[in-house]
Amino acid sequence: MTTSAPPIAPIRRKKLDDAEYKAIGDFRRALREFLAFSDNAARGHGLTSQQHQALLAIRAHDGPEPMSIGELADCLLIRNHSALELIGRLVERGLLARTASEEDRRRVLLTLLPEGADLLERISLLNIGEYGRMADSLSKVVRRARALAPTDKLPPAKTKTKTKSRLRAKR
Repeated sequence: MTTSAPPIAPIRRKKLDDAEYKAIGDFRRALREFLAFSDNAARGHGLTSQQHQALLAIRAHDGPEPMSIGELADCLLIRNHSALELIGRLVERGLLARTASEEDRRRVLLTLLPEGADLLERISLLNIGEYGRMADSLSKVVRRARALAPTDKLPPAKTKTKTKSRLRAKR
């Protein structure tokens, strides 16, 4: 799991006005609208949202070898045992394969099977279409959100930390 970053101190400034609250609300609504669309697309193809996110994370992984269970748990912000259950369901459906790493046989790697890759592509194409539909409104919302917190005053973005199990595997 990733560790939580320390709380970020709010930027000291005047109280928020109605327009700023509207920008915050619009930004969060746009995120929820897209996530609802994506969740419905996944359900329409027989997947839960989390199963879809797992397939996408595995396909998008760009490490030197396929994604491991621990890396998937980190990516989805879930615990290892939850990732194991999720992976088990995807393996049962024939969407995913588990294999032991050649370098470290204790490390289990995840690979999309052809049916899983095909299903992910169909859902992703729907999501890309939705990106296009939402692009103009999203860019306006993002511009307004950026204006609320100028980037030169923000602390650096939090970085991932390695899990204890990943650190042990490196020893």
